[in-house]
Amino acid sequence: MVDTDAFGKLELELRRGVVVVATLSQLRTQRYGYELRQALADKGMPIEEGTLYPLLRRLETQGLLKSEWKLEAGSQRRYYSLNADGRKLLKKLTESWQGMNNAMDRLLKED
Repeated sequence: MVDTDAFGKLELELRRGVVVVATLSQLRTQRYGYELRQALADKGMPIEEGTLYPLLRRLETQGLLKSEWKLEAGSQRRYYSLNADGRKLLKKLTESWQGMNNAMDRLLKED
């Protein structure tokens, strides 16, 4: 029987590495925070606000995102999108992810 506590911890560890790539992938077009959360959730990768917003600030500080405030329907919203360095990094991370995914497919395939 699998220990659910151990499974939860290991699953969380797997998600941590994937959240950055997932987030970057959805910022090829400009999105505000809630819209980004919805796009990720709709594609099977729900992210809590307490995880997403610090991640966005960190990625912007690292020089991978650009952001701007816009007034829409009476509300100020901060929109994020990849800058040139972010697009380059996403391309490299995507290639790395695909290589690891192919290797894991081979490793997990039953003979």
